[in-house]
Amino acid sequence: MAQYQNIFTQIQVHGPHDMGIALPRGDSRRSGTPSINYWFGKFGDAQVGPIYIGTLGLWSLICGIIAIEIIGLNMLASVNWDPIRFVRELFYLTLDPPAAKYGLSIPPLKEGGWWLMAGFFLTTSILLWWARMYRRARALGMGTHVAWAFAAAIWLYLVLGFIRPVLMGSWSEAVPFGVFTHLDWTNNFSLNHGNLFYNPFHMLSIAFLYGSALLFAMHAATILAVTRYGGEREIEQITDRGTASERAALFWRWTMGFNASMESIHRWAWWFAILCPLTGGIGILLSGTAVDNWYDWGVKHGLAPANYP
Repeated sequence: MAQYQNIFTQIQVHGPHDMGIALPRGDSRRSGTPSINYWFGKFGDAQVGPIYIGTLGLWSLICGIIAIEIIGLNMLASVNWDPIRFVRELFYLTLDPPAAKYGLSIPPLKEGGWWLMAGFFLTTSILLWWARMYRRARALGMGTHVAWAFAAAIWLYLVLGFIRPVLMGSWSEAVPFGVFTHLDWTNNFSLNHGNLFYNPFHMLSIAFLYGSALLFAMHAATILAVTRYGGEREIEQITDRGTASERAALFWRWTMGFNASMESIHRWAWWFAILCPLTGGIGILLSGTAVDNWYDWGVKHGLAPANYP
């Protein structure tokens, strides 16, 4: 059993290439000849390809590339087209939204117009990819849980870059494109609205963030701990006795006092994970629109000390 005591998959068994199930009529064909990659097999499935792009996937990639090109070329122009400076200062470079004086109008390209254009193509790319995920799940006869989990993240993205700025009446309220400027925006947003720590939806978001991380880690660790008994083959083992699943269930009963089933643990983790961006987006959306200062709100409702320095 020593070969299983490693973070990598140690045994790689290869059969005939898996070409996947038949696609519905009207779908594009899968492309690429399948191949086996030993190093990919160390972390997951060793088979690479075939790949399905499809119309939605193609347009999503095109829009995404356009958005990245707009952002990247604007950042490169900001360092006078110097590739060395671009690489060295990449994390400090930014593409900022229009100034407050423009409100929700379309400004000149160099004063925020490029930001609007990049945001349009990036948002289009993300929404097309969501539609692709939904349709691919349906084509495979799967549930659409992954697509709706992705939609929770898209909700937060839209709140930050579109919904809240529209409600505030200015594109300047949106997040810039950039690494450190994004972090600076987050810090300034909290300061401008009296500390987000007193925002109850921010509290919920952090609780769901930590909770989902804990649940995923506990479930993953449990399954890894019983892989020597075939624990990754969950479905076949649920109703059998003396299996990895029964050992995992007993372990949870002994350590937690109750058992999370092979289905329920995934539902808990799914809900905790999607509620993180959902509640976070609500907290951001209420900031500046319904509540100007979360510290004052906290004092009024007995959440924050009135004598806080």
